Amino acid sequence: MHTPKTKFQFFPFIINLAIPLLMGVIGSLFTQQSVSTWYLTLAKPSFNPPSWVFGPVWTAIYIMIGISAYLVWQKRDTIAHLPRTAAIYFIQLVLNLFWSFLFFYAHKLGASVIEIVALLVAVIINARVFYKIDKTAGMLFIPYILWVSFATLLTYSIYNLN
Repeated sequence: MHTPKTKFQFFPFIINLAIPLLMGVIGSLFTQQSVSTWYLTLAKPSFNPPSWVFGPVWTAIYIMIGISAYLVWQKRDTIAHLPRTAAIYFIQLVLNLFWSFLFFYAHKLGASVIEIVALLVAVIINARVFYKIDKTAGMLFIPYILWVSFATLLTYSIYNLN
């Protein structure tokens, strides 16, 4: 059976991009001050990337998350459990934001380890749910899963070293 192509809709696309990017901006407000002060005082593992890497990587990931959400939004009329799907999506975004708060603003390294594990689980669940709706939407979460996996290792390592 052939599924007709859905027409691209500019404003919903922009809104779907803006939501994760806005979460990133809010997260950066928690992060900004600590990056040049407190974070510099922490012992870090040898595989810790330079600070300039994080901004571009997260920006690219937030854009992929937004595109993924738009692809799912286009199929919203066919999703049996739309409220659950939306809840899973927003839970992982909030967990993403909360990690920045715990780690950089509150300086709670132990809590941030627990929180980022929850984030990783939520991202994997979100990817799986999106994949069932739209394969491309689910695949767009792969870099996010890989980066949060790396960030989990990094967070745990920083916790152990400090």
